[in-house]
Amino acid sequence: MLNFTTLPPLSLYIHYPWCVQKCPYCDFNSHALQKASLKSEHVDEKQRDSLYVKALIQDLESELPTVWGRTIQSIFIGGGTPSLITPEALHSLLSQIRARIPVSPLAEVTMEANPGAVDQYKFAEFHSAGINRLSIGVQTFNDQLLTKIGRIHNAQQARQAIECAQNIGFDNINLDIMYALPEQSIKSALSDVQEAIHFKPTHISHYQLTIEANTAFAQQPPKLPDDDHSYAMQLQAQALLARAGFEHYEISAYARSGKQCQHNLNYWQFGDYLGIGAGAHGKISNAAEQTISRRWKNKHPQHYIDAQQSHQKEKTAAKNNLVIHNSMLGGQHYLSEADIGFEFMLNSTRLVAGFEQQLFAAHTGLSIKQIEAGLQKALQLGLIEYSSKQAKDFIRPTTRGLQYLNELQELFL
Repeated sequence: MLNFTTLPPLSLYIHYPWCVQKCPYCDFNSHALQKASLKSEHVDEKQRDSLYVKALIQDLESELPTVWGRTIQSIFIGGGTPSLITPEALHSLLSQIRARIPVSPLAEVTMEANPGAVDQYKFAEFHSAGINRLSIGVQTFNDQLLTKIGRIHNAQQARQAIECAQNIGFDNINLDIMYALPEQSIKSALSDVQEAIHFKPTHISHYQLTIEANTAFAQQPPKLPDDDHSYAMQLQAQALLARAGFEHYEISAYARSGKQCQHNLNYWQFGDYLGIGAGAHGKISNAAEQTISRRWKNKHPQHYIDAQQSHQKEKTAAKNNLVIHNSMLGGQHYLSEADIGFEFMLNSTRLVAGFEQQLFAAHTGLSIKQIEAGLQKALQLGLIEYSSKQAKDFIRPTTRGLQYLNELQELFL
């Protein structure tokens, strides 16, 4: 049985499902605009975004009974390509959110941006609307590789987007850099990292291209560097980033001091989050009922918007007999104690510094004995270690544990 004494921090994820074109490696819920993911091909961008914002707000209102009295600590707008949204729609969305639920004045508000879908006017309007952190999807500064992975921008557009955002006043910027791209050399991979460092961002996400099911690359796989070359890229990039003052704090994330992504840290520490938008997922702890549930929304943008327009309420009876009306809801699942222990470790073992032991009970409502068997196996295999810092006890993955992260996580199944 769960025993929450406090609730974890609460974040808000907003999914924007459209992009200019689907990247061949992407398995996210994204829909190319030219393929008419809305019924009418005559809906312009302002009408599309207006319809979508109405649906988002109804979605949020339907979720509010699950989080009464709680404050949003961070907001993340992902996609798709959120930087396609019209400035008017973004202003409306963020102002309506703040009118309905408390948002911390210190909240990190992140938007993902594609260098091929932004300009100076948009950046200025996004900044004015309250976006205080940008995540720019550069991926690589090599034009040939950008073409091979299906990106719509070129290297010069990426450089211009970064400089434009900085000139506008964004002082908290993440750059996404991929490695192990089709036929990429180690020299090329390190050149991307060096150029990213040159722009002096506060955060760099450096992650390996992997082939996911149900993607174009899964159907026609490109020739990727072998494991030895990929690992060499990773290790040498880590060394470059460390010398430049970036702390490696998560398996694929590096930050200047104090600039770790607060929204993602909440995920990795098994915090709570509302998810609104087509295909968005959420995870909510309920102290009154001592439960943790996962909820997800209808995936297709048209179905998601139709649900709002039709006013046909899908009713979900919560365990406290409160009926929550959410026409966008795709489904809901209550986590078992075994699920909770596994999911906590699935997330927290991604953190290089690990987690404070008391955090497990605080964020799961369970005793750490729930995962004792897995911890002992991981300890014996040299995949985790115990450490103390500032009179607090931590459990952290070893260097070997981070290298064999999948094997470490599977011990908690």
